Amino acid sequence: MARFTLPRDLYHGKGSLEMLKTLKGKRAILVLGGGSMKRFGFVDQVVSYLKEARIEVQLFENVEPDPSVETVMKGAEAMREFEPDWIIAMGGGSPIDAAKAMWAFYEYPETSFEDLITPFNFPELRQKAKFLAIPSTSGTATEVTAFSVITDYEKGIKYPLADFNITPDVAIVDPLLAETMPPKLTAHTGMDALTHAIEAYVSTLHTPFTDPLAIKAIQMVFDYLPASYDGDMEAREQMHYGQCLAGMAFSNALLGIVHSMAHKTGAAFSTGHIPHGCANAIYLPYVIKFNAKDAVTRYAEIARSVGLEGSDDHELVEKLCDKIDDYNVKLGIPKTLKAFGINEEEFKQKVSKISELAVGDACTGSNPRSITPSEMEKLFTCIYYGTEVNF
Repeated sequence: MARFTLPRDLYHGKGSLEMLKTLKGKRAILVLGGGSMKRFGFVDQVVSYLKEARIEVQLFENVEPDPSVETVMKGAEAMREFEPDWIIAMGGGSPIDAAKAMWAFYEYPETSFEDLITPFNFPELRQKAKFLAIPSTSGTATEVTAFSVITDYEKGIKYPLADFNITPDVAIVDPLLAETMPPKLTAHTGMDALTHAIEAYVSTLHTPFTDPLAIKAIQMVFDYLPASYDGDMEAREQMHYGQCLAGMAFSNALLGIVHSMAHKTGAAFSTGHIPHGCANAIYLPYVIKFNAKDAVTRYAEIARSVGLEGSDDHELVEKLCDKIDDYNVKLGIPKTLKAFGINEEEFKQKVSKISELAVGDACTGSNPRSITPSEMEKLFTCIYYGTEVNF
């Protein structure tokens, strides 16, 4: 038996933040990131709408990029003091992901972080609050997913939390918020969305319910990402919707080793943090070539769906990888970890342990081709130096 879960309500279109005027409740905590939503006036707008709905509001601000275990615990404590019946998270993936984890600790103070990192092991939520998510970036799609990524900086590991309990009750996908993204963030989040959709389509858990969402999202990213990156706001709006479709697909079909690798390398190197979407973009063509041994037909279907032509499925896979490489060049994303700036000696010292952790990541189980730690190390080495994946 399979399951397909989405938010009960999704409001979309320019100005859809206005939905907050109709929200029913007493107290809402608004979880925010570093301040851009305040600078652009969206926080004032949200607070005004909630006041109109006669809801008392408290802010929890300054959730850092790649939110930490410590931030999650502070937010949960603030929630226990304020006792909201709505948790509203607005911004990029980080404040929304953090708020999802805070939600669990708010409702179950006695639980431990170690309990939650086991996939689909959350306690039953909605005992004290419901959850509403408002994304400002076009990539993570955490506003519609059963996932959250929290970083343990002491261990240098990103933990993907997974449970249908943390799928938001309401999502507001208002493209006006996405207009504030700078070009680099537009590039990274856009390629994150593409990776979500491609991995969902080839996942071992894909279904007739997730396939159409994944394919449409892939088409939309290829159609609109370059123009969105160049500042075309109509394209930016379509990317905001396309990334949401990708989220609907992967939340139910799950992901693969591109994400396993990104989770375990983002905070691993002292020579430079690798933004999640950037890591996905770098790894994706290499992983496609690795996975094609067992999933060539699925990748060829993706290639055909975006208008690529080839004499056989293998040529179509090559064309798909070439297309992704071309987009990375247009978006200023390097082709290798070496070009990104990761120190070679540090890479050699850490690659074995990182490979072991990546194989153990929650996303590895639904990858279309199984992988051993030694194969993962070979794959990482190909990505570091830019060598061909031929095993």
